[in-house]
Amino acid sequence: MSDAYAMSIRIAAKPDEVFPYLTDAALMVRWLGDWVELDPEPGGIFAVDFEGVPVRGEYRVVEPPHRVVFTWGAPGSAVPPGSSTVEITLEPEGDGTLLQLVHRDLPPEEAPRHGEGWEHYLPLLAGTLRPR
Repeated sequence: MSDAYAMSIRIAAKPDEVFPYLTDAALMVRWLGDWVELDPEPGGIFAVDFEGVPVRGEYRVVEPPHRVVFTWGAPGSAVPPGSSTVEITLEPEGDGTLLQLVHRDLPPEEAPRHGEGWEHYLPLLAGTLRPR
């Protein structure tokens, strides 16, 4: 049995401004991780190291500027590389974007922990894109 975690956040930037932060390593590292390597094509690498955890997966869907899907997991953990799936959609909302995230295929005991992580990191993304 597996669980999913879902959340949404409003970002003060248009979807085409937000989307590169999900596919460009130099931008992703500003809000998620200490090191990032990405190849944002279906089957391409998704690799992020943060807080000593090496997350590994691959992109499944890349539909600029509205949707990205990638697999997620860490070697030696309860969520091994590629065993869970993260889907992020970006919808225009006024002058900004509604980002919706669903992290699927998590072991039931891991959904709350991953939820805490997303609840920490997605506001960092929103803060990175805040108008100056």
